[in-house]
Amino acid sequence: MTISVLVVCLGNICRSPMGEAVLRNEALKRGITDIHVDSAGTAAAHTGEDPDERTITVCGMNDVPISHSARQVRASDFTSFNYILAADSSNLRALERHVGHSEGSKATVKLWGSYLPDNKPIQDPYYGGLVSRFHCHN
Repeated sequence: MTISVLVVCLGNICRSPMGEAVLRNEALKRGITDIHVDSAGTAAAHTGEDPDERTITVCGMNDVPISHSARQVRASDFTSFNYILAADSSNLRALERHVGHSEGSKATVKLWGSYLPDNKPIQDPYYGGLVSRFHCHN
């Protein structure tokens, strides 16, 4: 059975495409092939755009391949993904209010950081430089 994970942030150009790329890369390094990973944003402001150049740079510096076109969360995501992971509490609330969440959702919707030892949200690095991307990556 393939596990499917959707990583979500606000615009889908910084945190979530990096999370998608890192999760996919870590799974492959560990020999896990029965996983589908994607990312999306709760807002549509960057739909169709590539990841932020600083995000691409940090992924490259960490040997993490990244290729993504930004998109907004769709109602169908709640029935096609097993897990939907929000970068922070604001995006988690947006996901919980999304129409798809109440229409037969099979997805477990959680804070992405809830799987990390410190249980902290992933801060938005959009207005920061490369250092903020390194924190996001780590």
